[in-house]
Amino acid sequence: MEFLEHLNWRYATKAMNGTTVDDTKIETILEAINLAPTSSGLQPFEVLIVKTDELKEKIFPISNNQSVIKDCSHLLVFTAWDDYTTERINEAFESMYAVRGFSERWDEYRKFLLNTYIGRDAELNYQHAARQAYIAFGFAIAAAATEKVDATPIEGFDPDALDALLGLREKGLRSIILLPLGYRDAENDWLIDMPKARKAKSILIKEID
Repeated sequence: MEFLEHLNWRYATKAMNGTTVDDTKIETILEAINLAPTSSGLQPFEVLIVKTDELKEKIFPISNNQSVIKDCSHLLVFTAWDDYTTERINEAFESMYAVRGFSERWDEYRKFLLNTYIGRDAELNYQHAARQAYIAFGFAIAAAATEKVDATPIEGFDPDALDALLGLREKGLRSIILLPLGYRDAENDWLIDMPKARKAKSILIKEID
């Protein structure tokens, strides 16, 4: 019930007050991202942290002039791999072997993934990677709520312009979604007092035989 209370507390904050979020809270959110499950454990994404006012100002017009971009404490930019490559898959498994030790079973699985992803349409691979980034994004939202840190999901931005600004394509990345973290500005947020509106669970969730 305590977790659900945290989720009921959170909302898509429309105005933030510029207060800095404590590093320990940010680290909790980042660790939740790192612990999120992803397909085959590949974690095919990167999260960039923007803290400087200068860079926030540059991202602001790219993000439809949404005030939380400038007034947040930390802006997380979720990016996904633009494609699966042999090098990326092998690096993921080498990292796993460093923790778990080498396993013939896992190495066979590595070869299976190489046969599955390599040579497949790059856009298809990117879309798959983006879905994994969204899983981690969900964990970040939930973790922020437990830390009583406000967070605002933002898809309303120009990804091509942001990719160019941050030089993402050269790194084999594409921007997916933004997550400003900070604290609500109670006096200027028009959404703050509105009750949470959701579908009835009977409509959203159905048991099937």
